[in-house]
Amino acid sequence: MPRMKQKLPSWFKQDIPDQETMNFQSLLGEFGLNTVCQEAHCPNIVYCFKRKKATFMILGSSCTRGCSFCAVPKSREAALTDPGDEGGRLSEAVKELGLKFVVITSVTRDDLSDGGASGFAQAIKAIKNIDKDIKVEVLIPDFEGRVGSLRTVIDALPDVLAHNIETVKCLYPQVRPKSDYQLSLDILSKAKELNPGLITKSSLMLGLGETEAEVIEAMHDLAESGCDVLTLGQYLAPSKEHYPVKEFVNIEKFERLRSIAIATGFKAVLSGPLVRSSYKAEEVFNELRRV
Repeated sequence: MPRMKQKLPSWFKQDIPDQETMNFQSLLGEFGLNTVCQEAHCPNIVYCFKRKKATFMILGSSCTRGCSFCAVPKSREAALTDPGDEGGRLSEAVKELGLKFVVITSVTRDDLSDGGASGFAQAIKAIKNIDKDIKVEVLIPDFEGRVGSLRTVIDALPDVLAHNIETVKCLYPQVRPKSDYQLSLDILSKAKELNPGLITKSSLMLGLGETEAEVIEAMHDLAESGCDVLTLGQYLAPSKEHYPVKEFVNIEKFERLRSIAIATGFKAVLSGPLVRSSYKAEEVFNELRRV
């Protein structure tokens, strides 16, 4: 629970897991796959699992970074686990589940020479080999700015490339001490340079102590980087040891920020307390294709 006295607002009520949800989770386990839905304690896990939607997390289950907001386990060496044929297992799960839109993310693996880019490429290609019409969205780390790693992922032809800046610039030292705000913007800019037609996407958490002016500044920075899609959601602290929630942002503010973001030039914006970076990813993609 968040480290603060307030109770969660009423609009944070979550669905109760049913048998369909449990069956989906069990199937994922049979393939030996991790999901960020489970590792990051996503509040939408039941909603998505009921609809056979998940954000698959590759390259192990431990991260080499120490972001203070994140529930994913940390390790300097990311446990140095060999994921084996992770792309093959992922593609088999996609086939078994009959998925037509797949979201893939990863832990950050600064211990790997390419930051794990080859793992993303392997997974994308394995899925496309099943059916070239399956759409793939990837949510990538910053690869420590390696353009070659970014190119490896883009050359595998994902349909959407996301990279989250997560919070406003001034909060990086507290929230993302091993990451760099400008570097994240540069990743998005470079992705557009390498493939101008690629849909790019980013996300901001609210309620970390940022001002509205700082959020709007981040929006403009993202728009200038060529980012097409923006998601805005409420931060929830995974435990008392994580960065504390400073504010529960009301729905009216989320709606106001969405209007500002649209006016800033984003092609699509999802904004609300329960929104996460991959929330309704397929619906957003299909909406953009109709434009």
